[in-house]
Amino acid sequence: MSRDTGRETKTGTDAEAEYTRNHTVGAPDQENDQESDLPARELFRALRAELTPELLVHALTHRSFAHEHPGIPNNERLEFLGDAVLELVATETLYRAHPDQSEGQLAKMRAKAVSEESLSAIARTKLHLGPYILLGRGEAENGGADKDSILCDTVESLIGSVFVEHGIDGARVTVHALLDDTLEEVATEGPALDWKTSITVKAHGLGLGEPHYAMAVSGPEYAQVFTARLSLDGSDTVIGTAEASSKRKAQLAAAAQGWKALDDPAVLASLKGGEAR
Repeated sequence: MSRDTGRETKTGTDAEAEYTRNHTVGAPDQENDQESDLPARELFRALRAELTPELLVHALTHRSFAHEHPGIPNNERLEFLGDAVLELVATETLYRAHPDQSEGQLAKMRAKAVSEESLSAIARTKLHLGPYILLGRGEAENGGADKDSILCDTVESLIGSVFVEHGIDGARVTVHALLDDTLEEVATEGPALDWKTSITVKAHGLGLGEPHYAMAVSGPEYAQVFTARLSLDGSDTVIGTAEASSKRKAQLAAAAQGWKALDDPAVLASLKGGEAR
């Protein structure tokens, strides 16, 4: 039985139709100019794959939009699938490209390559993804189309949708098109491969205490924000603060800030002063 909720309720088909009108998704009408589907074609070109309109809309539907429009599936299941496909292709690529590297080093390179920071950069520079994402009103007004967490998750959902449509071989083509440059870059990085380990080593080398991450969580359950504040044992000085969509991501970002902060003489003086007290 339906009831009046005071807002328009859309079905998945309704959302697909609306998105198609606004973004021109999928194959063009034969009577229309071939350039009429250019926005979607640009996205497909970057993905090296095409998707049905229904699957594309599903991949681009953020949970905030689905929350405001009951009956429409969000992209989290596709994100879950895409995350696994992404890790598989990244792992096999690194395994073959670096036969001299240990398991631990390969794991660090993979973690960096598929991190929120890396995938959100790919979303911006290779996919120009922000304008395509279906967001709820509140999330859209809060700049959700440019949030690292949302961009990262949507990249993963698109990879998942390519897997659904074209199988693992098609998904490999997409992942290589998006990620190969990043995989090459991470092979040359040092501390950035594992900020949490790197700052621990650096702090010990400077005679400082163990890193400690004070965590806080805010926001609604469907869009939680984790805040990490990094300090070192023996001092109250906060040397890194970061927000992210998960505890792990927030701690990594805070660790990166903290690692760089330890190069600042003023920060070091404050930390040493804290120890002296």
